[in-house]
Amino acid sequence: MSEVENKLIIGTAPDSWGVWFPDDPKQTPWERFLDEVVESGYKWIELGPYGYLPTDTSRLADELKARDLKVSAGTVFTAFHRGVDQWDVAWEPARKVAELTAAVGGKHIVVIPAMWRDDVTGEAVENGELTVEQWDDLFNGHNRLGKVLSEEYGLQQQFHSHADSHVCVQPDIERFLQNTDPQLVTLCLDTGHAEYGGASSVDLIEKYPERIGYLHLKQIDPAVLKTVREQNMTWAAANLAGVMTEPPNGMPDLSKVIDAVEKLDKPIFGIVEQDMYPVADFGVPMPIAKRTCSYLLSCGSRTRLQ
Repeated sequence: MSEVENKLIIGTAPDSWGVWFPDDPKQTPWERFLDEVVESGYKWIELGPYGYLPTDTSRLADELKARDLKVSAGTVFTAFHRGVDQWDVAWEPARKVAELTAAVGGKHIVVIPAMWRDDVTGEAVENGELTVEQWDDLFNGHNRLGKVLSEEYGLQQQFHSHADSHVCVQPDIERFLQNTDPQLVTLCLDTGHAEYGGASSVDLIEKYPERIGYLHLKQIDPAVLKTVREQNMTWAAANLAGVMTEPPNGMPDLSKVIDAVEKLDKPIFGIVEQDMYPVADFGVPMPIAKRTCSYLLSCGSRTRLQ
């Protein structure tokens, strides 16, 4: 990633325009998303859910070039803790994302583990605690995925801890880092999901500097989070209640996160990813995206758009 040198590059993602699914009438149309990304000032994007942006390589490359946009990462979902047969379940969709990401110049794959509560209905689909054997399957699956992504596509796996997944609270994030190969798995530190799970982003950055490979920058509304915890709300319900908030109105303090990241003295992406789904008014996301961009650029001396 020589293009970005030793600085924090701020980008954005379809999620900040309310996109969770490949196709949904409650989501911003993809052409509008790309146009508004440019108008908001960003130069780098994630691909979002596979199928939201064009999956034809030439078409996607043309759309990006026409807007002077570049891709930092694609996103895949896995459930390796469910056993070795999960490789066959995960690999085909992961392969498609990896091929598209690499073809348009991306260098990272953000990998999100399965949630034990459904992200739409909130229904518990499995036990919220893993056995020792399930932890081992989780570690081995991500090591294998990281190896294949690196060797076959030149991509770095960025593991994304997530609310209502088995890797959410800080002890579980640390357990995951301590039992996976640093060369094959680095952390996509999502500051919002870390805060949601009670983890300290700054502490993780300082304790595991070599494992911080990528960032998702977002904030939690502490008042809503208090209600979430008191009522044991699901991630689905918490999101609808507005647990994610526009910076700098929430936690963690992103100026402190950015300061800690800049001290790592290495190139890294900080992708704005404010959960906005569903969007009642397509005019809402872009003003937030603009304000967030300006705020984040003000937080660091080596924080840039490209």
